[in-house]
Amino acid sequence: MTDTPETPIAPAENAENAEQVPPAHPWAELAPERFRLLRLAPLAADKYTGPRPLRFVELAQVERHSPEESLLRLFIHQTGQKRSHKQNTLEVWADHENKTLRFGPESGLSIVPANRGLGRFLLAQAVLWAQKSWSHYLVEGGTLAENGHEEQRQLRDHFLQTQGFDVEYNLEHQFKGSYSAPRVSALRGDWNQDKVQIIELLDSASMLEQADQNLAKQEAHIAELQEQIAKYRREDGGLRFTIVCLIAFCLFQAGLLIWIATR
Repeated sequence: MTDTPETPIAPAENAENAEQVPPAHPWAELAPERFRLLRLAPLAADKYTGPRPLRFVELAQVERHSPEESLLRLFIHQTGQKRSHKQNTLEVWADHENKTLRFGPESGLSIVPANRGLGRFLLAQAVLWAQKSWSHYLVEGGTLAENGHEEQRQLRDHFLQTQGFDVEYNLEHQFKGSYSAPRVSALRGDWNQDKVQIIELLDSASMLEQADQNLAKQEAHIAELQEQIAKYRREDGGLRFTIVCLIAFCLFQAGLLIWIATR
Protein backbone atom coordinates (compact mmCIF):
# COMPACT_ATOMS: atom_id res chain seq x y z
CA MET A 1 0.00 0.00 0.00
CA THR A 2 1.34 3.42 -0.93
CA ASP A 3 0.66 6.36 1.38
CA THR A 4 -0.60 9.46 -0.37
CA PRO A 5 1.43 12.48 0.74
CA GLU A 6 -0.48 15.45 2.08
CA THR A 7 -0.64 18.39 -0.26
CA PRO A 8 0.71 21.52 1.43
CA ILE A 9 -1.43 24.62 1.31
CA ALA A 10 0.08 27.27 -0.87
CA PRO A 11 0.82 30.69 0.61
CA ALA A 12 -1.67 32.22 -1.82
CA GLU A 13 -4.44 29.95 -0.46
CA ASN A 14 -3.50 30.94 3.10
CA ALA A 15 -3.78 34.59 2.19
CA GLU A 16 -7.15 33.98 0.53
CA ASN A 17 -8.53 32.19 3.62
CA ALA A 18 -7.27 35.00 5.84
CA GLU A 19 -9.05 37.54 3.67
CA GLN A 20 -12.33 35.66 4.06
CA VAL A 21 -12.36 36.23 7.83
CA PRO A 22 -13.87 39.67 8.45
CA PRO A 23 -11.85 41.84 10.82
CA ALA A 24 -13.32 42.46 14.25
CA HIS A 25 -15.02 45.79 14.80
CA PRO A 26 -12.85 48.13 16.89
CA TRP A 27 -15.75 48.53 19.33
CA ALA A 28 -16.43 44.79 19.63
CA GLU A 29 -14.64 44.27 22.96
CA LEU A 30 -15.19 47.57 24.73
CA ALA A 31 -15.22 47.33 28.51
CA PRO A 32 -18.04 49.07 30.42
CA GLU A 33 -17.27 52.55 31.71
CA ARG A 34 -20.32 53.67 33.70
CA PHE A 35 -22.01 51.69 36.43
CA ARG A 36 -25.30 51.98 38.31
CA LEU A 37 -27.14 49.90 40.86
CA LEU A 38 -30.54 48.34 40.11
CA ARG A 39 -33.04 47.11 42.67
CA LEU A 40 -35.22 44.19 41.61
CA ALA A 41 -38.36 44.22 43.72
CA PRO A 42 -39.48 40.96 45.34
CA LEU A 43 -42.22 39.25 43.34
CA ALA A 44 -44.42 36.21 43.73
CA ALA A 45 -42.83 32.90 42.75
CA ASP A 46 -42.90 32.17 39.02
CA LYS A 47 -43.86 28.71 37.78
CA TYR A 48 -40.94 28.72 35.33
CA THR A 49 -38.14 30.45 37.26
CA GLY A 50 -39.19 29.74 40.87
CA PRO A 51 -38.82 32.23 43.77
CA ARG A 52 -38.16 35.88 42.95
CA PRO A 53 -36.75 37.53 46.09
CA LEU A 54 -35.33 41.03 46.49
CA ARG A 55 -32.11 41.35 44.50
CA PHE A 56 -29.58 43.98 43.50
CA VAL A 57 -27.74 43.86 40.17
CA GLU A 58 -25.28 46.12 38.37
CA LEU A 59 -26.08 48.06 35.21
CA ALA A 60 -22.92 48.77 33.21
CA GLN A 61 -22.73 50.63 29.94
CA VAL A 62 -20.29 51.88 27.33
CA GLU A 63 -20.94 54.44 24.60
CA ARG A 64 -19.01 55.40 21.47
CA HIS A 65 -19.59 57.88 18.64
CA SER A 66 -18.04 58.49 15.23
CA PRO A 67 -19.19 60.36 12.12
CA GLU A 68 -20.34 57.05 10.62
CA GLU A 69 -22.02 55.33 13.57
CA SER A 70 -22.77 55.35 17.29
CA LEU A 71 -22.97 52.51 19.79
CA LEU A 72 -24.58 51.97 23.17
CA ARG A 73 -23.89 48.64 24.87
CA LEU A 74 -25.66 47.77 28.12
CA PHE A 75 -24.68 44.97 30.51
CA ILE A 76 -26.47 43.43 33.48
CA HIS A 77 -24.06 41.89 35.97
CA GLN A 78 -24.93 39.93 39.08
CA THR A 79 -22.75 38.48 41.79
CA GLY A 80 -20.88 35.35 40.74
CA GLN A 81 -21.60 35.79 37.03
CA LYS A 82 -19.05 36.49 34.29
CA ARG A 83 -19.80 39.05 31.61
CA SER A 84 -20.70 37.61 28.24
CA HIS A 85 -21.85 39.19 24.98
CA LYS A 86 -24.32 36.30 24.60
CA GLN A 87 -26.15 36.93 27.86
CA ASN A 88 -27.40 40.00 29.74
CA THR A 89 -26.19 42.30 26.96
CA LEU A 90 -28.10 44.70 24.70
CA GLU A 91 -26.54 46.71 21.89
CA VAL A 92 -27.87 49.64 19.89
CA TRP A 93 -26.11 50.69 16.68
CA ALA A 94 -26.98 53.96 14.95
CA ASP A 95 -25.90 54.15 11.30
CA HIS A 96 -25.58 57.87 10.51
CA GLU A 97 -24.94 57.36 6.80
CA ASN A 98 -28.13 55.37 6.20
CA LYS A 99 -29.99 56.93 9.14
CA THR A 100 -31.01 53.58 10.58
CA LEU A 101 -31.01 52.01 14.02
CA ARG A 102 -30.53 48.32 14.79
CA PHE A 103 -30.56 46.29 17.98
CA GLY A 104 -28.18 43.50 18.93
CA PRO A 105 -26.53 41.22 19.63
CA GLU A 106 -27.30 38.99 16.66
CA SER A 107 -27.74 36.00 18.98
CA GLY A 108 -30.73 37.73 20.60
CA LEU A 109 -31.47 39.17 24.02
CA SER A 110 -31.02 36.61 26.81
CA ILE A 111 -31.59 37.85 30.37
CA VAL A 112 -30.77 36.15 33.68
CA PRO A 113 -32.57 36.36 36.07
CA ALA A 114 -35.61 36.02 33.84
CA ASN A 115 -39.09 37.42 34.43
CA ARG A 116 -37.83 40.28 36.61
CA GLY A 117 -38.49 43.17 34.19
CA LEU A 118 -34.85 43.55 33.13
CA GLY A 119 -35.44 42.96 29.42
CA ARG A 120 -37.98 45.74 29.17
CA PHE A 121 -35.77 48.00 31.28
CA LEU A 122 -32.75 47.53 28.99
CA LEU A 123 -34.80 48.12 25.87
CA ALA A 124 -36.33 51.26 27.41
CA GLN A 125 -32.85 52.62 28.21
CA ALA A 126 -31.76 51.96 24.63
CA VAL A 127 -34.84 53.70 23.21
CA LEU A 128 -34.36 56.76 25.44
CA TRP A 129 -30.73 56.99 24.34
CA ALA A 130 -31.64 56.79 20.65
CA GLN A 131 -34.54 59.24 20.86
CA LYS A 132 -32.29 62.00 22.22
CA SER A 133 -30.71 62.59 18.81
CA TRP A 134 -32.10 60.21 16.19
CA SER A 135 -35.87 60.00 16.58
CA HIS A 136 -36.24 60.27 12.79
CA TYR A 137 -34.03 57.25 12.05
CA LEU A 138 -35.57 54.10 10.59
CA VAL A 139 -35.55 50.95 12.73
CA GLU A 140 -34.09 47.79 11.23
CA GLY A 141 -36.29 44.80 11.96
CA GLY A 142 -35.11 41.30 12.76
CA THR A 143 -36.16 37.71 13.19
CA LEU A 144 -37.31 36.23 16.48
CA ALA A 145 -35.95 33.01 17.88
CA GLU A 146 -38.35 30.10 17.56
CA ASN A 147 -40.15 29.35 20.81
CA GLY A 148 -42.38 26.31 20.94
CA HIS A 149 -43.88 27.22 24.32
CA GLU A 150 -47.01 29.23 23.58
CA GLU A 151 -47.22 31.09 26.90
CA GLN A 152 -43.59 32.21 26.86
CA ARG A 153 -43.91 33.27 23.23
CA GLN A 154 -46.93 35.40 24.10
CA LEU A 155 -45.04 37.02 26.97
CA ARG A 156 -42.16 37.88 24.63
CA ASP A 157 -44.47 39.29 21.99
CA HIS A 158 -46.33 41.35 24.58
CA PHE A 159 -43.02 42.73 25.85
CA LEU A 160 -42.01 43.84 22.34
CA GLN A 161 -45.41 45.28 21.49
CA THR A 162 -45.45 47.21 24.77
CA GLN A 163 -42.24 48.95 23.69
CA GLY A 164 -43.73 49.90 20.31
CA PHE A 165 -42.59 47.07 18.03
CA ASP A 166 -44.79 45.23 15.55
CA VAL A 167 -44.62 41.43 15.73
CA GLU A 168 -45.57 39.33 12.72
CA TYR A 169 -45.52 35.59 12.04
CA ASN A 170 -45.09 33.55 8.89
CA LEU A 171 -48.43 32.15 7.78
CA GLU A 172 -46.77 28.89 6.72
CA HIS A 173 -44.78 28.51 9.95
CA GLN A 174 -46.48 29.86 13.06
CA PHE A 175 -43.27 29.83 15.13
CA LYS A 176 -41.19 31.92 12.71
CA GLY A 177 -41.73 35.54 13.70
CA SER A 178 -40.15 38.92 13.12
CA TYR A 179 -40.22 42.32 14.78
CA SER A 180 -40.21 45.75 13.19
CA ALA A 181 -40.94 49.41 13.86
CA PRO A 182 -41.31 52.37 11.49
CA ARG A 183 -39.04 54.90 13.22
CA VAL A 184 -37.26 55.43 16.50
CA SER A 185 -39.92 57.95 17.51
CA ALA A 186 -42.54 55.16 17.46
CA LEU A 187 -40.79 53.22 20.22
CA ARG A 188 -41.54 53.64 23.92
CA GLY A 189 -38.92 54.32 26.55
CA ASP A 190 -40.86 53.38 29.69
CA TRP A 191 -40.63 50.30 31.90
CA ASN A 192 -42.27 48.88 35.02
CA GLN A 193 -40.60 50.89 37.77
CA ASP A 194 -42.33 48.79 40.41
CA LYS A 195 -40.13 45.89 39.28
CA VAL A 196 -36.86 47.62 38.43
CA GLN A 197 -35.62 50.74 40.19
CA ILE A 198 -32.42 52.69 39.53
CA ILE A 199 -30.55 53.35 42.77
CA GLU A 200 -28.38 56.46 42.56
CA LEU A 201 -25.00 56.67 44.28
CA LEU A 202 -26.19 58.82 47.19
CA ASP A 203 -29.27 56.66 47.64
CA SER A 204 -27.18 53.50 47.77
CA ALA A 205 -24.85 55.14 50.30
CA SER A 206 -27.87 56.14 52.39
CA MET A 207 -29.17 52.56 52.21
CA LEU A 208 -25.81 51.25 53.44
CA GLU A 209 -25.78 53.75 56.31
CA GLN A 210 -29.33 52.81 57.27
CA ALA A 211 -28.47 49.12 57.11
CA ASP A 212 -25.40 49.71 59.29
CA GLN A 213 -27.49 51.62 61.84
CA ASN A 214 -30.12 48.90 61.88
CA LEU A 215 -27.39 46.29 62.34
CA ALA A 216 -25.93 48.24 65.27
CA LYS A 217 -29.39 48.50 66.87
CA GLN A 218 -29.97 44.79 66.42
CA GLU A 219 -26.58 43.97 67.94
CA ALA A 220 -27.36 46.19 70.96
CA HIS A 221 -30.78 44.56 71.32
CA ILE A 222 -29.22 41.09 71.09
CA ALA A 223 -26.65 42.01 73.76
CA GLU A 224 -29.47 43.25 76.02
CA LEU A 225 -31.41 40.03 75.52
CA GLN A 226 -28.30 37.97 76.25
CA GLU A 227 -27.82 39.87 79.53
CA GLN A 228 -31.44 39.19 80.48
CA ILE A 229 -31.02 35.51 79.63
CA ALA A 230 -27.86 35.32 81.76
CA LYS A 231 -29.73 37.04 84.63
CA TYR A 232 -32.64 34.60 84.34
CA ARG A 233 -30.21 31.69 84.31
CA ARG A 234 -28.57 32.95 87.52
CA GLU A 235 -31.97 33.41 89.16
CA ASP A 236 -33.01 29.98 87.89
CA GLY A 237 -29.88 28.47 89.42
CA GLY A 238 -30.66 30.12 92.78
CA LEU A 239 -34.25 28.90 92.67
CA ARG A 240 -33.12 25.37 91.86
CA PHE A 241 -30.76 25.40 94.87
CA THR A 242 -33.55 26.68 97.12
CA ILE A 243 -35.93 23.98 95.87
CA VAL A 244 -33.32 21.27 96.46
CA CYS A 245 -32.77 22.56 100.01
CA LEU A 246 -36.53 22.60 100.70
CA ILE A 247 -36.91 19.05 99.36
CA ALA A 248 -34.02 17.88 101.53
CA PHE A 249 -35.52 19.62 104.59
CA CYS A 250 -38.94 18.08 103.89
CA LEU A 251 -37.40 14.63 103.57
CA PHE A 252 -35.52 15.16 106.83
CA GLN A 253 -38.71 16.29 108.57
CA ALA A 254 -40.63 13.33 107.17
CA GLY A 255 -37.91 10.95 108.26
CA LEU A 256 -37.80 12.53 111.71
CA LEU A 257 -41.58 12.22 112.11
CA ILE A 258 -41.50 8.59 111.03
CA TRP A 259 -38.70 7.88 113.50
CA ILE A 260 -40.64 9.60 116.35
CA ALA A 261 -43.80 7.69 115.44
CA THR A 262 -42.05 4.32 115.48
CA ARG A 263 -40.29 4.90 118.78
